[in-house]
Amino acid sequence: MKVPLQFGRTGLTIDLPSNRVTVVEPMFVPGIHDEAAAFATAVRKPIGSRPLKDLIGAGDQVAIVIPDHTRPLPRERLLPWLFTALPHVPAENFVIINGTGTHRPNTEAELRLMVGDAVFERYRIINHDGFNPDTLRPVGHTVDGRPVSMNRAYVEADKRIVMGFIEPHFMAGFSGGYKGIFPAVADVDAIKHYHRAQVIGDPLSTWGVLENNPTQAQIRANGSLVPVDFCINVTQNRRREITGFFCGDVLAAHAEGCAFAKRTAMVACPQPFPIVITTNGGFPLDQNLYQTVKGMSAAAQIVAPGGLIIAAAECSDGFPEHGNFKQFICSHASADAMLATINQAPVPILDQWQVQLFALILQRARVGLHSHLAPEDVIRAHLEPVTDISARVAEELKTLGDVPIAVLPEGPMTIPYLKK
Repeated sequence: MKVPLQFGRTGLTIDLPSNRVTVVEPMFVPGIHDEAAAFATAVRKPIGSRPLKDLIGAGDQVAIVIPDHTRPLPRERLLPWLFTALPHVPAENFVIINGTGTHRPNTEAELRLMVGDAVFERYRIINHDGFNPDTLRPVGHTVDGRPVSMNRAYVEADKRIVMGFIEPHFMAGFSGGYKGIFPAVADVDAIKHYHRAQVIGDPLSTWGVLENNPTQAQIRANGSLVPVDFCINVTQNRRREITGFFCGDVLAAHAEGCAFAKRTAMVACPQPFPIVITTNGGFPLDQNLYQTVKGMSAAAQIVAPGGLIIAAAECSDGFPEHGNFKQFICSHASADAMLATINQAPVPILDQWQVQLFALILQRARVGLHSHLAPEDVIRAHLEPVTDISARVAEELKTLGDVPIAVLPEGPMTIPYLKK
């Protein structure tokens, strides 16, 4: 059976030697015919808010926060539409902040590609740097009394707009909403505390759950320490066409967007699968192994204990090289050792949250990786290098027999779950 997978920019088609294949993917929603017109309507008649144009004065300094290059937000379309909707505000009054969180800063070439040449040439664009105190400003405290700082340009603006993409998220339930602010423009210490082990390990910090999700609760509490004046969230289909605009008040717009995503992205499966093939949604989501943990996590929701997960992710940006993710997983002998270090650490370690979820997946299943990483690096990361997915599945079927196989062509864009 041939199945196309989202892989890098080009995609990948596999031919599975089985007829017992279940393809698990979100409901396909056609893209909006006239995206620009739909955007204009969404900001003129927003959810739980006054129209955007009425909120922003001609003399206001306006900060716009966008997600970094690991997120598939169509910034190059949204930003020109936004500036068209605010014709009374001079270009020099805007600052576009690339919300990197603890990710690496984007290069000039990446930023140009992300926002488009016209916007890049005309507007001020900065990378957030959560590691540099000189670029930050204190904004308050977490509910348990820890200080939080945010990007200085963001804090000092008169008005603030957040852009985001709503998709299933393995910790926060869904992305979008206040997640475009926290952790996106926060300081590294606040981000590490937010990702502490007991929160990440909470069973409600998971796919598709908003209510009583401790990760989402922190996002909302910390993200609202500085007022956000307007939220622009979108949903997209596999063709990267916009399927919905959810604009206005952050909580109200996000709630509607998440409800829409949940209806279209949650897929019930009747039983666990001994073999699950997943992706990380293709470019830009599968640029590194750190992000690919999301696709592995989606597969782990339906894999049989001790089963095989094969993740197809290009990983053109490596592990990546920044942060502690690579060093952490490669310096430990096993998943158990990784979790022991995390649970014994007196304070959270940078990137431990991704390592924690990665280790939990490794405890549940065997994991293979089809990528552009060197095989020796894949092995150091406690994964099995898979050159030919179809051949590896055939090999597994020789051992297990004619067992059912699940394929998640869009990886974390789908929330698979087992029927109770």
